[in-house]
Amino acid sequence: MLGCTYGLTEHLFFWRYGLDRALGFVGNHPFLFGILAALAVLFFVIENKRSGRKISPNTLGMMVNSQNAQLIDIRAKKKFSTGYIQGSRNIPFTELKEHLEEIRAIEHPVIIICDMGVQAGAAVQMIGKANVYRLEGGIGGWQSGGMPLVGLKDVQTKGKVKAKPSLHK
Repeated sequence: MLGCTYGLTEHLFFWRYGLDRALGFVGNHPFLFGILAALAVLFFVIENKRSGRKISPNTLGMMVNSQNAQLIDIRAKKKFSTGYIQGSRNIPFTELKEHLEEIRAIEHPVIIICDMGVQAGAAVQMIGKANVYRLEGGIGGWQSGGMPLVGLKDVQTKGKVKAKPSLHK
């Protein structure tokens, strides 16, 4: 035989042996393990703050209705024109620095929207205001939640030409 084959009991033995060694390391070095755990928690806390507070698509609707939240879509104008959330204003990310003071002056909550929620985190950090949020998952998350986009049907119907049904193959 070319390969080494082990039975189930041997695999369980090696898995258990590895687990025992790992737990033994943690038991023998609690200080190191504690530092590792603290660094992991700190990493996630800092990363979450850095990318901004995120809200779900359902929460976005409630914030717009109850707190008059302002929606700012930072996607490129071409993508914005293919479909956007009703009531959103398009300020492309490349032009955001020119509008920072204007956005910071808004007293209502501001929700930043992008394609997938990643670039909005950078925008939230750039704005640096407490009541600025990012839409979790961006437009993709909005659509996957079954929420509608404005302007999407207009673009789709313009691009499609209805063909007459044909009886011939």
